[in-house]
Amino acid sequence: MSAARAIGLVLGVAADGALGDPRRRPPVTAFRRLAPGRGALVAGAVVAGGVLLERAGRGRPLVQASATAVTTWAVLGAAGLALQGTELARDLEECRFEPARTTLSELDPRVADGLGAIALSRASVETLAENTSDAVVAPLVWGALAGVPGLAGARAVSLLRRARVGRRGHWAIDRLDELVHLVPTRVAAALTVLAAPVVGGSAGGAWRAWRRDTIAHPSPNAGRVEAAFAGALEIRVGGRTVYPHGVAELPVLGVGRNPDAGHVTRAVELSRVVGWLAAVTSVLLAVVAGLRRRSR
Repeated sequence: MSAARAIGLVLGVAADGALGDPRRRPPVTAFRRLAPGRGALVAGAVVAGGVLLERAGRGRPLVQASATAVTTWAVLGAAGLALQGTELARDLEECRFEPARTTLSELDPRVADGLGAIALSRASVETLAENTSDAVVAPLVWGALAGVPGLAGARAVSLLRRARVGRRGHWAIDRLDELVHLVPTRVAAALTVLAAPVVGGSAGGAWRAWRRDTIAHPSPNAGRVEAAFAGALEIRVGGRTVYPHGVAELPVLGVGRNPDAGHVTRAVELSRVVGWLAAVTSVLLAVVAGLRRRSR
């Protein structure tokens, strides 16, 4: 069963890269439409459906591998994140700020109106880092540990939290999101340290920023991978951020210069490498978890 789950994860990751933009995939699109109103109910139904699929695959490796592969493809956001990040970098390079603001708004709940080149570049690096953790690393980690319900649940919670920012009941969703991402954000930060040299970044800078700067962040998770990205790229992110429900004065993460379009391009490449490392990590986790279950 561990081999079937691992194979399913590999096939799903490959399908995400081969079949392109997940924004056109019905599961994610449908959930985003329903999340503001009935998101909690839909999320519960998604997880329940995942549990049924996982049970149907017990003792049937082909069924489990197929269900894991399809679910991984349906929820993984690596291909779409790389595409949107590349769009952001290109628009910023060409000083086309309005399209950049539109793309940023698809990825992040902050208010993008009026942001200039530096602020857009900072926000782009932040959201690329956060989405790498939320839409790539978290589903893969939970998929390795819990199969189909882990994949579906991790992605559903992330989408639900973003849709409920500033809305009634968002506190409970925020706490659930923090719990679900407690481990994946740390895995994402660690993988960023490993990936930094591949894109010409600083592994030491990523490590120092992760360990030093996130202590001041109000969330136990948010900011960890952002700090690691900032340290890897040797830039500063964080600071004053405007959301629809108010202004957040967030700590500055990283040291160095303000980011520009070139740093956004490098952040896209860093996100890709972290995603590849996360895929390898998830396969290893699935195999180890399966072996532990067999030994009991």
